[in-house]
Amino acid sequence: MTDVVCFGDLLIDFVPTESGQPLAEVQTFRRAPGGAAANVAVGLARLGAKSAFMGKVGDDVFGHVLADTLRNEGVDTGPLRFDDRARTALAFVSLKADGERDFLFYRHPSADMLFTTEEVDQEAIARAPVFHFDSISMAAPGPRETVLFAADRARQAGKLVSFDANLRLPLWASADDARAGIRQGLERATIAKFSDDELDFMTGSRGATAMRNELWHDGLKLMVLSVGKSGSILVTADAELEIPTFSVKALDTTGAGDGFVAGLLAGLMHDLDRLDDRDFLYAAGRFANAVGALTTTERGAIPALPRREQVEALLKRSS
Repeated sequence: MTDVVCFGDLLIDFVPTESGQPLAEVQTFRRAPGGAAANVAVGLARLGAKSAFMGKVGDDVFGHVLADTLRNEGVDTGPLRFDDRARTALAFVSLKADGERDFLFYRHPSADMLFTTEEVDQEAIARAPVFHFDSISMAAPGPRETVLFAADRARQAGKLVSFDANLRLPLWASADDARAGIRQGLERATIAKFSDDELDFMTGSRGATAMRNELWHDGLKLMVLSVGKSGSILVTADAELEIPTFSVKALDTTGAGDGFVAGLLAGLMHDLDRLDDRDFLYAAGRFANAVGALTTTERGAIPALPRREQVEALLKRSS
C-alpha cells in the first residue's frame, strides 16, 4: 500500500558547481534530478515511507532518466505519464554565497504542462491515505485544472491533503494570479506549508498570527510556517508550536523545503489521528526540521535528501 501520492513537477536542475556567482557568470553546471513533488516523493522513500509520484515528463532522454531515478529510489512511478509532444522541464539554478538560489525555468511548454484530468490515476489516489501537491503545477491553467481535479478526488475520498505554497513567481502570469492559485490549493488542504516569504506575499505579514487570521479555514488541521534559520512554527486550530532548527553548514538550499515536507509527512504517518496532540506534532516538526537542515548540506535536491539513519543521528547529537 502507498502511504503518500505526490503530484507535481519532475525536472532536471542544472546546479552550478560553485556558489556566489550570478547565473550569467556561472561557467559549469552539474545535472541533478529535481522537482518539488518529486523531491518530496524521494524524501519520503529515503525515510522509509512508501511513496508514489504522479505527473508527466517528456518521452525523451531526460524524462526516462528521471523516471529511472525515482524507481531506483523506491518511488512507485505507476501514476507517471510520458508525452512526446513536449520536452521534459529544465531549470538552471544560481547559488548565492549563503546557499540561497535563483531559478531560470525552461517550460514553453514542458511536458508537465500537458497533463490532463483524463490521465490522472484515480486508483492510485484511492489507495493512499495522503495526497500531496504544491502550487508549481498550478501556475498555468491546464495543469492547474488537473491538479485541482486530483486534489478534489482525494478530499472526496476522505484522504489527508497536503499542500505546499512553494511560490515560484516567474512561472505565473502575474502576482495576483499566483495569489488566487495558491488560495485555490489551500482551499483543498488539510495540511498546508508556507515559508515566511510566501506568507508575506499572501498577507503582507510574516507572523503566524496572520497565517491563522487570514489563511486558516475549517477544513485545515495543521498549518506550518517555515522561518529559515529560526526553524518552524506549527499552527493548529487552538495552538502554536515553535520548533527550533538545527545548526549545519548550508551549501545549497535547493530542495530544503521539500525535504522538510517529506520529513513532516513521514513523522505524521505514524498516526494521522493525532494531529491535535501537541507532543506528537512537536516530534514530527523537529524531525522535519532535521530533514530540511540536512538537505542544505549537499548540492542539488534529490541528491541531498537524507536517509532516516542520518536524520536520527542528527537528532541524537542535538538531544
